Amino acid sequence: MTENLTIGDRDVFLVVDLQNDFCPGGNLAVPRGNEVVPLINGLATKFQHVVLTQDWHPRGHQSFASSHGKQHFETIDVSYGTQILWPDHCVQHTAGAALHDELHIPHAELVLRKGYHREIDSYSAFYENDRKTATGLSGYLRERGFTRVFIAGLAFDFCVRYSAEDAQREGFDVVVIEDACRSIALGQKRTFAVHQPMSALPPKADISTHR
Repeated sequence: MTENLTIGDRDVFLVVDLQNDFCPGGNLAVPRGNEVVPLINGLATKFQHVVLTQDWHPRGHQSFASSHGKQHFETIDVSYGTQILWPDHCVQHTAGAALHDELHIPHAELVLRKGYHREIDSYSAFYENDRKTATGLSGYLRERGFTRVFIAGLAFDFCVRYSAEDAQREGFDVVVIEDACRSIALGQKRTFAVHQPMSALPPKADISTHR
């Protein structure tokens, strides 16, 4: 169901991991991931407040298949559960880690980097995958007085999903703008550590603004 929503001063637009490595030609390309860039650029103009996230892994990160001599998308057991092994991606200070060249949100107020702890992967914008290590985003949003988080970006079935669930768990109202997301879609047989299937969050929204 589509919900008509009006944007206010206590709303924030969270743009998740719109980086070169997650777009076609990148090391962990989300199919048609580049299609969301113009959509998100347009949506961002409706919000006074925007936060961007950026996957920011050190070389040799635990989540990289190359760190274990294994194949991409195999799984291993780690201290916090099952870890999918990814191609090397979003390595700090590389072109793949950079935000997409066509992403244009000059009024974004924060770029939050995540996944920089070598031994912990990080899908959510709020918590690393050990579910103990906070990114600080919840505190930032509360200090700023935000109460509702609109979320879009890459990938819908990983970083967007985890961020949406955690935002709701942290007490924020959440709207996922599904049309401005794309999925990796590894398949139903894959095991996701910690999280259950995405809860009933509003998937789509017609957005207006009183600004």
